[in-house]
Parts: sequence; structure tokens; C-alpha cells
Amino acid sequence: MKTKSARYLLAIETATAWQSVALLQDERVLGLVEQDAEGSHARSLMGAIDRLLREAGLSLKDLQGLAVSIGPGSFTGLRVGLATMLGFRAVLGTPIVPVPTLEAMAWNLRAVKGLLVPVLKSRHNEVYWAAYEWLPGSGVRTHVAEQVGPPASVARALRGAETCTVFGDGWQA
Repeated sequence: MKTKSARYLLAIETATAWQSVALLQDERVLGLVEQDAEGSHARSLMGAIDRLLREAGLSLKDLQGLAVSIGPGSFTGLRVGLATMLGFRAVLGTPIVPVPTLEAMAWNLRAVKGLLVPVLKSRHNEVYWAAYEWLPGSGVRTHVAEQVGPPASVARALRGAETCTVFGDGWQA
């Protein structure tokens, strides 16, 4: 599956209990492993990376880039993801792209009109959240920067918003 002109990227998301590992060839997803990793990112991440690379017939040396979620989210999960990618960079010199977790979630809903409000569970009855709007041709625009607070703070901040889509593992709060 390896081609000389292709650019390969390994992307991981460990900020939440739902861990994702993706391998991309240019803009095409070659493989994806998603799994419940609550409390076990350290045990499951390397196996998922190894499996994706083997299935694609690639090695870490074939990667031109690394992308990693930088939170907000689980401190332990973020630490595992960042340490893994920093280790790869230290050995191979591969560049890393840090990806804000909430903004990445908003990019997944590019076709949705109105405010996009990703919400993630935090500790102590709080949530992480932000508000974005998709602007075709130019990406997402931040309306409310990343916040952490009680769920009621999300409702207060969005009062009066004409249309909004609230999503993520903390939306029920």
C-alpha cells in the first residue's frame, strides 16, 4: 500500500475515554482504531498504533507527520498521548501538529449550521466546552474560547443563540 509520493500521518486522540488512532495517506484515512480506553490509554495505545502500521505495510520511519490531541481532557490520557508522540519525534525527528480537542470535534460537524458546542465531561461535576461556527472555505471561527465550569455555565453563555448544536460526552450534563 506504500507509495513513494504519498505523505503519511499518524493521528491520535487520548483526551477522552474514547481513544482514537488514525493513519492517513495524504487526506485519505487508511485505517482507524477507536476503542474505550478509560484508564488504560497506556496499555492500549501502542498496540493500536502497531496494528494500523502493520496493516498498511508501513513503519514509523514512513511517517511524515504526527498529530496529537492536546485537550482539554483527561490529564492521564493527554500525558500518555503526548509522551508517545514526543518519543516518536525524539527518535525519528518527525514533526508534531498539536490539535485542540474541542476544535477538532467542531471540525467533524462542518455541514451543520449555527453554533457548534462540543462539551466534554470533566471532574467535580464540571464540563469542558467551547463554541464555534463553521465558515465554509475558511474553517471554524471561535465564538467562546475553551472553558471549564458547571454545566449551567454552558446554558447561560448560549442563552439567546439562534441555533446551536451541543454534542460530546458531556452534553447530557
